[in-house]
Amino acid sequence: MATRLLYLTRHAEQDLSEPSGPDAGEPDTGLSERGRRQATLLGERLRARRFAAVHHGPLRRAAQTAELVAKSLPDVPVYETELAGDHLPHDTDPAGLPPAYAEFLTQFPAAERVDGPRVTADAVRRFAGPVAEGPAGGEPVRELVVTHSFLIAWLVRHALDAPEWRWLGLNTHNAGLTVIRYSAAGPPNLVAVNDVAHLPPELRATGLPPDYLV
Repeated sequence: MATRLLYLTRHAEQDLSEPSGPDAGEPDTGLSERGRRQATLLGERLRARRFAAVHHGPLRRAAQTAELVAKSLPDVPVYETELAGDHLPHDTDPAGLPPAYAEFLTQFPAAERVDGPRVTADAVRRFAGPVAEGPAGGEPVRELVVTHSFLIAWLVRHALDAPEWRWLGLNTHNAGLTVIRYSAAGPPNLVAVNDVAHLPPELRATGLPPDYLV
């Protein structure tokens, strides 16, 4: 088995000034100008590494982020996949949780509480673990997944073998970088979490709660 280095990033900042449609829920908007800068800088950060693939969710903000990052990764294939979409990762029982968490969970309809965990389980099977075969010389297989905060929180929770409800409250920067190492030699290793060294201060903390202090 070969080691997998799974690079996870939340999509860059979306443009909430775009008009939204009549559908309920968060609009499927593209990136803001700041978001485009974030994604470009993330690509430059990753340029020196050899990636096997870039995967992204189907929403515009994820697709545009992947497109801008991939400009710095020539010849790396880019794939759209529902596995990297924006899904509720777990049908978490609100009983006994802090009131803010319990209230947050009430917004998800029954269908999402079934479909989201199913897709997330498929994502774990696809991305969370070593790979059958890697490059010659023992170099790890690197894959980048451009996704959303929920999946990143779930994969961090999964790597730590933490209680299932602990995906709640794990907030990620737009274009922040989380890296998990999977090998056959031991449990998953968190190499980096919410790393924003590639972003100048004015581009950090987007996507986080408004009271966050840099």
